[in-house]
Amino acid sequence: MTEEQVALVDELGQVVGSAPRSVVRRDNLLHSATAILVHDTEGRTYVHRRSDTKDWAPGHWDAAAGGVIALGEDPYASAVRELGEELGITGVALEPLGTHLYEDDTTRCFEHAFAAVWDGPVIHQPEEVAEGRWVTPEELAAMLGDPQIAFVPDTRQLLAVLAGRMGR
Repeated sequence: MTEEQVALVDELGQVVGSAPRSVVRRDNLLHSATAILVHDTEGRTYVHRRSDTKDWAPGHWDAAAGGVIALGEDPYASAVRELGEELGITGVALEPLGTHLYEDDTTRCFEHAFAAVWDGPVIHQPEEVAEGRWVTPEELAAMLGDPQIAFVPDTRQLLAVLAGRMGR
């Protein structure tokens, strides 16, 4: 099986090449990714704990489904695919929330963020998601504020950026 080719990008999100996923992780190359926040009609957010076998941030809690964008893949199509793969959510419209650059010593990604409203069942892909649940805005804030809870850092930053844009 050929290893997935990931789209490499510059700081503006323009595709500048590709590399195998393992090389992207090993060399911390700037790549393109998606982040999809899922809310229900009651205003709760779906959070999930990543499986312990993930190649980045294993076992961390996350408020966004998503992942790397394959070479030649459209960000919206990638988001639709990732949402279906990770949480079993399909047939839902995604609202674009903009883009977000995240960089640290373990990952560098240019994220295309989206939001979805979903009241149906959530079906985890066991290879990707260990557990999950709906949380209120207050519960999400408490999770983010608890230093004992490992939370995916790019989503933590994305949520802060979005809250800043909304004046919260």
